[in-house]
Amino acid sequence: MVPKFRAWNGYSKMMADYVSAIQNGDTQGTPSSVNVIVNGKNETWDIKNDHVELLQYTGLKDANGKEIYDNDIVEVVSQYWGQLGNRYKVKFNKGAFSVKHDLLAVIRSSILVIGNIHTNPELLEAQHDTRTD
Repeated sequence: MVPKFRAWNGYSKMMADYVSAIQNGDTQGTPSSVNVIVNGKNETWDIKNDHVELLQYTGLKDANGKEIYDNDIVEVVSQYWGQLGNRYKVKFNKGAFSVKHDLLAVIRSSILVIGNIHTNPELLEAQHDTRTD
């Protein structure tokens, strides 16, 4: 599978849902800028100056078939996996994408993507039991 990314621009507070290219800087293997498509327009974001964070596609989809990315916020929709309505952040940890303490690949049919940590942080803050692990 070819890695697929979206990008968060921390300077302008914008999410690009499609990264078309990643350019390396002076240090080999270190990205310096990304070409993205935002609202149908091609843009180039400088990784350092624009405070860009690349968010990798997990290769998985939620219970409704929506793609799941690193730093997405998901909500439990199955009694089997946990208490209904709990929200968690998707993280890459120890070589795999996970939610709470479970591998994302195992529980993806029990969750729904409801937002992401950059554009919807209130989704986790509003929960009494804020779980980001």
